[in-house]
Amino acid sequence: MKVLLIQDVDNLGYAGDVKKVANGYGRNYLLPQQLAVLATPGALKQAETIRKAAEKRRAQETADAQAVANQLTGLKLLFERRAGETGKLYGSVTSGDIAEAILEKTGIELDKRKVAVPEPIRNLGEQEVPIKLMIDVATSITVEVVPLGGILERERLEGAEAVEVEAEAATETAEDEADVAVEAEAEAAEAEAAVDDVVAAAAEVAESPVEEDDEDESSVETEPEPEEAEEEDEEIEA
Repeated sequence: MKVLLIQDVDNLGYAGDVKKVANGYGRNYLLPQQLAVLATPGALKQAETIRKAAEKRRAQETADAQAVANQLTGLKLLFERRAGETGKLYGSVTSGDIAEAILEKTGIELDKRKVAVPEPIRNLGEQEVPIKLMIDVATSITVEVVPLGGILERERLEGAEAVEVEAEAATETAEDEADVAVEAEAEAAEAEAAVDDVVAAAAEVAESPVEEDDEDESSVETEPEPEEAEEEDEEIEA
C-alpha cells in the first residue's frame, strides 16, 4: 500500500514523502499512530504543503534535539542489580529504566523508544547505549550495571581516593612553601654577607694613611731667562 507520511518516521522517511509499505505495517502502525494517511489523490495534493510545514518544524526540532544531545553526551548511568557468579542478572535493565534514570539525573524527559538499546541488558558490566533523538540527531551514553551494594562501595572508594588526592596536594603545597622559605633565607644571608663586605672595605679605606707629596711647591726651581735677551740689550747700548 502507498501512504503519505504526515510525520517523520525513523528508517522510513520525512513528512510529505510518499512511501510504499507493507499492508500490515501501514494499517497496524502508521495509520493508527497518525504518522501517515493513505496516498489518495486528494491527500497527494496536500503533500507539498505538508512537506514545507514539516521542514520548518523540523528545523526547530533539530535545534532542540541537538541541544539535548549535547547535554547527554558523556553521561554515565549506574544501575544496581542482583547477579549470579557468572555476572548474569536476576532481571534486566530496560530502555524504560534508562529513560527514568536520565530524567532523574538530568531532568530531561525522553520517550523510552529513543533509547536504542537493542534488547534489555542482562549482564554486569559497561556498555554504550545509543540515544536517537531524531532521524539525523543522535548521541550515546554509558550504562554500567554493578552488583547490589556496588554503588556504595564505589562511592566509598572514590571518597577515599579524593581524600588521598587532597592529602598529596597539601603535602606538595607544604614542600613548595618550605622550598620558598629556604630560598628566601639563602638570599637574605647572601645579601647580609654582601653588606658586611662593603662595610669591611670602607673601614679598610678609612684606616689607610694618606701619602704626602714629596715635592714642595716652594722648592720648585725657576728656569733662568734665556741669554739671548741680554745680548740684544748690549748691542743697543753700543
